[in-house]
Amino acid sequence: MYGAQHLHEFGGLPAVDFQHTTDAGSRPAADAVAWRVSVDPYGDDEESRPWEDEFADFLSMVDPAGVRALIIGQWGEAYEENSSVPISLVIAAADRLTSLEAVFVGDLESEQAEITWIEQSDVTALLTAYPALTEFGVRGGTDLVFPPTGHEHLRSLTVQAGGLPVEVVRGVLDSELPALERLDLWLGVSAYDGNTEVTDLAPLLSGTRFPRLRHLGLRNSELQNEIAAAVASAPVVARLATLDLSNGTLGDEGAAALLEGQPLTHLDELDLHHHFLTEAMERRVRSALEPHGVRVDLSERNEPWGGRGVEGRYTAVSE
Repeated sequence: MYGAQHLHEFGGLPAVDFQHTTDAGSRPAADAVAWRVSVDPYGDDEESRPWEDEFADFLSMVDPAGVRALIIGQWGEAYEENSSVPISLVIAAADRLTSLEAVFVGDLESEQAEITWIEQSDVTALLTAYPALTEFGVRGGTDLVFPPTGHEHLRSLTVQAGGLPVEVVRGVLDSELPALERLDLWLGVSAYDGNTEVTDLAPLLSGTRFPRLRHLGLRNSELQNEIAAAVASAPVVARLATLDLSNGTLGDEGAAALLEGQPLTHLDELDLHHHFLTEAMERRVRSALEPHGVRVDLSERNEPWGGRGVEGRYTAVSE
């Protein structure tokens, strides 16, 4: 297993760490990058300053009216302090961050806090405060709150978790997001409160939600075979350009179900990386789709731990 990594880009822009000690002449233009605001609670006195102080410096040193993408990184000891403080501060700055189009909450890598240690809160308050957002993401499922919400302009939504509570999934699927084109859900494992069942995805798979959806990611799940079988006959697939079932426990069973279901030859891409397919099944998937122009990602083929078959399969990101 490996942990989550820092975002390298967000909102179509390269991710850059804001540092209040950097000379002003060395900083990129406010609208040229996705700004990550983070602190190190374990650093020296200069590094371990409160997140609110770092964010205040960010607003004074970078033209807030030009900022297009903001990444909330480490805000303290994330396994003890939830995300409510940075979220409230970003909301309070809505009259200054007038060009903000993309926000990500919780961009911590595993060395800072394992994904299941990240304490979240009600992140939908940001969607309410920024009605012009087009992209929103969050990492960490612990105490994550996502009640049904509405947003007219959001085109991309990502929720990354080692275990995603079903209440969050239901909140997302009950939300009114008419412009949504990309949805990525990391469902995770039951050992870390990932209690979503395939039946909970029925409103999404039926195609009755999110009429503009073109990319669907149902990823990082210990139920990847069952999800693949459900997707195989799901009406939503017919209007997708890309389907992502990566990072989970997908084996030959799930891949066979996909191939035996509805045609997938209309897809631009099928992402199955981090999987447990045999080489024979890999060849079968490629031969069924690649001649039709479908890009197929079958990288990172894994073997079960200890040769224990299905019981030894693991998701890419759990703890």
